[in-house]
Amino acid sequence: MAQQIKIDPVTRIEGHAKITIQLDEGGNVANARFHVTEFRGFERFCEGRPFSEMPGITPRICGICPVSHLLASAKACDQILAVDIPPAAENLRRMMNLGQIVQSHALSFFHLSAPDFLIGWETPPERRNVFGLIAAHPELARGGIRLRQFGQEVIEHLGGRKIHPAWAVPGGVRHGLSEAGREAIRAKIPEAKAVALKGIECFKEVLKTHERELQVFGNFPSLFMGLIAPDGTWEHYDGRLRFMDGGGNTIADHVDPQRYDQFIGEAVEETSYLKSPYYRPLGYPGGIYRVGPLARLNICRQMGTPLADVELTNFKSMGWGAVTSSFLYHYARLIEILASIERIERMIDSPELASKQLRADAGINRREAVGASEAPRGTLFHHYQVDANGLIQRVNLIIATGQNNLAMNRTVTQIARHFIQGPEIPEAMLNRVEAGIRAFDPCLSCSTHAAGQMALDVTLIDAEGRVLDRVAR
Repeated sequence: MAQQIKIDPVTRIEGHAKITIQLDEGGNVANARFHVTEFRGFERFCEGRPFSEMPGITPRICGICPVSHLLASAKACDQILAVDIPPAAENLRRMMNLGQIVQSHALSFFHLSAPDFLIGWETPPERRNVFGLIAAHPELARGGIRLRQFGQEVIEHLGGRKIHPAWAVPGGVRHGLSEAGREAIRAKIPEAKAVALKGIECFKEVLKTHERELQVFGNFPSLFMGLIAPDGTWEHYDGRLRFMDGGGNTIADHVDPQRYDQFIGEAVEETSYLKSPYYRPLGYPGGIYRVGPLARLNICRQMGTPLADVELTNFKSMGWGAVTSSFLYHYARLIEILASIERIERMIDSPELASKQLRADAGINRREAVGASEAPRGTLFHHYQVDANGLIQRVNLIIATGQNNLAMNRTVTQIARHFIQGPEIPEAMLNRVEAGIRAFDPCLSCSTHAAGQMALDVTLIDAEGRVLDRVAR
């Protein structure tokens, strides 16, 4: 008799979702699905708005990564104006994006994921959270909080506020970095760098005792995609697209993001509001690809900063061709934090940041444009079409989490097949299924489940719809 297990909601992710695990008549896992159960509708209600309002509207998609939408939207608007923004404006935008990467990755690793492998899978859920981490590893937890604070303060010093800064605009930015802001950021760089290095060493120790998770947490060949600099260096704001296969072979390179739709198709599953993008030349679902830290480190040749380049070499030694274990998203995330801090340190004394030339003015010169940049979770696309008056006619947003949708489903299935046999579902096994999703750090909305008691409802249902068992907490 077929059975079904539901994990609803999935906890300690940014948004609301559930997991359904389907058992066959023998009690073995037949399939598993990751469902996003909320609907936003931003693409439709932006229609009819002036394009210049988009950098103010779209960051409201998310309170965790508003900077990502702010910058991708502003870049699309730059294209509509057909302008090259002033160099100082680009560097200031880059610095804000680096701050965003630091704060978001710190939240993901220290607050949302570290409780699983530092406190223990068998630990009761009311203790397996950020407060439990503070009790068990106070120095590391404090460092994680301070590291996230550093990233947020970089954003605040540039944009005037930590969340939803109304700062990047079509053609550039509203204002530069004050001398006081520059001094405040510079003063906190040594501590931030030390915490990032401590986090890396901590996770290396975790890897020594988590070989099983390394092998089954989404460890499968797939494609990888992200932005890359012209010389193959890690890129986070501009550049061209590179697609790599699981063997480490580049299959499409230097792709202009304006042509993304020639390479990326979008499918919709009836069980989820989340899109399922795929690599168009291989079709759906065969064109599964991953984005985000794991993908960016796979496709780049170097990070471009000394400490992060050392870690990149070690990271790449963990795979044959590409590094394919999704458990190593955590390691890649920490390396990106380190690289971001090193880049901020390199930029902070540039006299160009004090330039007063921060915005290019122009009228509407293009009716269609794509803004692409790297959000913490992966490549983000904002595709706008406008009329002659600059009113939005069509919007298409391809979010990083959606691009990982097929990979997250495969990850859930792989973990469930390894840890779940029959109707008895121990707590630690369910934790690992959820943790497989958390490795991707999905951002489904601006709400999080980082603290307090984690709600979980697991229901076992037979083929006729009868409830055989239910566990709730």
